[in-house]
Amino acid sequence: MNYVAAQAPSSVAQFPAETTQGKIAPSGGSAGREAISLGASSNAPALAAESKSVNDWLMRMHDASRKRAYIGTFVVSSGGVMSSAKIWHVCEGNQQMERIETLTGAPRSIFRHNDQVITFMPDQKVVRSEKRESSDMFPEFLQSADSHIADFYKIRSDGVERVAGVKSDIIMLVPKDNMRFGYRVWTEQKKGLVVKLQTLDIDGKVLEQAGFSELQLDAPVKMDKLIRMMGKVEGYHVEKAVLVKTTASVEGWVLKAPVAGFKPMSCYKRPPVSTVGDEPLQWVFSDGLASVSIFVEPFDPQRHGKESTLSLGATQTITKRMDGYWITIMGEAPITTLRLFASGLEHKK
Repeated sequence: MNYVAAQAPSSVAQFPAETTQGKIAPSGGSAGREAISLGASSNAPALAAESKSVNDWLMRMHDASRKRAYIGTFVVSSGGVMSSAKIWHVCEGNQQMERIETLTGAPRSIFRHNDQVITFMPDQKVVRSEKRESSDMFPEFLQSADSHIADFYKIRSDGVERVAGVKSDIIMLVPKDNMRFGYRVWTEQKKGLVVKLQTLDIDGKVLEQAGFSELQLDAPVKMDKLIRMMGKVEGYHVEKAVLVKTTASVEGWVLKAPVAGFKPMSCYKRPPVSTVGDEPLQWVFSDGLASVSIFVEPFDPQRHGKESTLSLGATQTITKRMDGYWITIMGEAPITTLRLFASGLEHKK
């Protein structure tokens, strides 16, 4: 799940919320390497079948999140904090449209039309406009159609339950190493829409949960109506967040050793917070389910405090200073995994 925008420290709050998806060997991953090498073992046919099963199920769930029209209220519980929002979703051909209204905390109205995201903040009379490559909206769970997901997670059935009045299959995604969290996922039986999701630590304890408390499937949501609502910005100050696509190597950053299973997904620059220094950088990694972001910005003693680690539900955060830069590493993965990113990050001078 991707709710990092609400949890990010102020120094990285300017970045888009495409940071994490929710849900190990601390030494750098002998277990991870073993998982990678299993495909060459004598059990290869069975493992290939397992991989197909995992990916078929994930793609069914991913397609359902995009193709179903629905209206629902979903509730997120993380780190002892509970929040809720109402969501309207519709799909017409290749067009995706979504409206989210927060029901707790500061009023927010978020509209997404394909990759265009508009956030209305009525208290400040501000509208923020930006483009994102992915929606990061529950219940879109799959980060990428990566056939290697089965190298790091195994799947098993965990029964059937009703969620928000919908009969749902329960699936467990169990990590094969200790470098990532596990998941318990409820999907409605007809087409596979995710209706509830738990992120679990390595001992099976629930770190974070999101799910619909009410849900109307195949609802009469009108895309043209939502598009008109999205365009009503009169009386608001419009801020356009300009993301500049780049690569870490071009910006002078490398990860000396890969973190097992996590592949670079995207890298962006944004306009600087102040008139001095380089543009802030966000480098995103994912194993197909979990995501980790590395944020890099010029060090500012007025804004940046002591180096720290922070845990809030499933979201773990490390902050540290590296030469003249302030580094924030954030993701829904164990803190030992984030430390591998921190220790492997290097700036080429």
